[in-house]
Amino acid sequence: ARRVSLKAAAHITGGGLLENLPRVLPPGLAARLDARAISPLPPLFEWLRAVCGDLPDDEMLRTFNCGLGLVMVVAADHLDAVLAALAEAGEPDARPVGDLVHAQPDAPRVLLRGAPLSRPEK
Repeated sequence: ARRVSLKAAAHITGGGLLENLPRVLPPGLAARLDARAISPLPPLFEWLRAVCGDLPDDEMLRTFNCGLGLVMVVAADHLDAVLAALAEAGEPDARPVGDLVHAQPDAPRVLLRGAPLSRPEK
């Protein structure tokens, strides 16, 4: 088994990405998610969006994991090793979904870059 350096991990359950991810971040840091890395949403989440009245992105991210059941925080220089270890462990779809940035006072701790979440072509 390969050893990798893991800084934090967030199991994305009730509260979605917006409430679970900040719990593992130290004060002063925010997660900046790349909408392109989590788009298009898996079909289940597009269906949920539709039957719930075309929920906006912030509500989707606050309520659901949008297909990201676990988010790991790793040092950028360990990313390739972590992805290789995850693929070796049977998780070949693991991918980077964002980075960490300095948190602004009174600003959200999870930011979405490249919004909105794209929708699949019909």
